[in-house]
Amino acid sequence: MVKVFIDGKEGTTGLKIFERFAKRNDIEILQIDEDKRKDADERRRLIDASDFTFLCLPDAAAVESANLCTNPKTVIIDASTAHRTNPEWAYGFPELSPEFRKKITSSKRIAVPGCYASGFIALGYPLVKSGVMPKDYPVVIHAVSGYSGAGKKAIAQYEAEGRNPELDSPRLYALTQSHKHLPEMKIITGLEYEPIFNPYVCDYFQGMTVTVGLHTRLLSKKYTMKDVHEMISAHYDGCNFVKVAPLMGEGVLPEQFIPANTLANTNMMQIFVYGNDERIMLTSRFDNLGKGASGAAVQCLNIAMGIDETVSLI
Repeated sequence: MVKVFIDGKEGTTGLKIFERFAKRNDIEILQIDEDKRKDADERRRLIDASDFTFLCLPDAAAVESANLCTNPKTVIIDASTAHRTNPEWAYGFPELSPEFRKKITSSKRIAVPGCYASGFIALGYPLVKSGVMPKDYPVVIHAVSGYSGAGKKAIAQYEAEGRNPELDSPRLYALTQSHKHLPEMKIITGLEYEPIFNPYVCDYFQGMTVTVGLHTRLLSKKYTMKDVHEMISAHYDGCNFVKVAPLMGEGVLPEQFIPANTLANTNMMQIFVYGNDERIMLTSRFDNLGKGASGAAVQCLNIAMGIDETVSLI
């Protein structure tokens, strides 16, 4: 029986991780008394008693909890932003390459990717790695998310009676181009510069799309939409959770829309390639609470345990 402690179980990600373990008989959840949730000594005791500890905390608290651990056998899986660009931590996106998967398997410290970052990196990493996108390409990212990704306070605002009418419409934010996911977007993909990033929070609960456009005149050589589709399809061939849709055409999206909420409550990610040979568009669609958070965390746990990565995720 594997012992698991969730530090921060009361937050959205922590609750979703806890829910995913409900039907598992190979995991024992170590519970902390409500009145000791902020007691460092009690948290240290539970972290050290666990085989795996999930950190579902703000960044500063996640750093504190990681430093509390004194048991060299405990694996820390951090869902915060704090350690995602730290080379000593495994980056928890195993589909990117065999090297990423191997590091998750062997590391005692695993950083779960950010939700928006997952959507962009799924597109940007193979584009840069293959040489299709130059490392200095002027990337612009457009993204939409359900309000569940904005935290407890925002969820309460969206679900309150008599709420502000502005919440009825999509709201653009991160206006200073300093969103916390930008460093990992740049570093993990290998870009030389941080992208322009335009995220919107919208009036639906969960689900996300992240979109990047390519001007083919700015690429390293002339690529067609078919070339890009073949490259990214080959990159993710055989993956359980990342699937590339057929090249956009008849029957792929009959209504010619890409809704953002269709993968809610799954750990799946879909990638679409569309547009034309002058302006190629790529979109990833997934659940910001699934492959963008708790699902990715549990997938990393399964890999680190050496079991089927799909357990409790399909």
